Amino acid sequence: MANIKSAKKRVLTAERNRIKNVAFKTSIKTALKKALELATAGDKDALDTAISKAYQLCDKAVSKGILHKNTAARKKSRLVLAIKRLQEAK
Repeated sequence: MANIKSAKKRVLTAERNRIKNVAFKTSIKTALKKALELATAGDKDALDTAISKAYQLCDKAVSKGILHKNTAARKKSRLVLAIKRLQEAK
């Protein structure tokens, strides 16, 4: 543990930010899974909304510095490829 007061504050701030970042990443994973579930269900309107939400969360994570831009691009690309594979399999 740090000895200097400002360093102690930074430790607390870093932990608070880490918890927020983990929660945000979890929401992205949930959105991606929901979109994949809707792809198998076949509801086109709900699927478009879910994909849009997943894209929005990935882009927001990039702007906040939670994800690297290439990581977000990879997640979005893999989502669309997986959805296309699921729809072709039907």
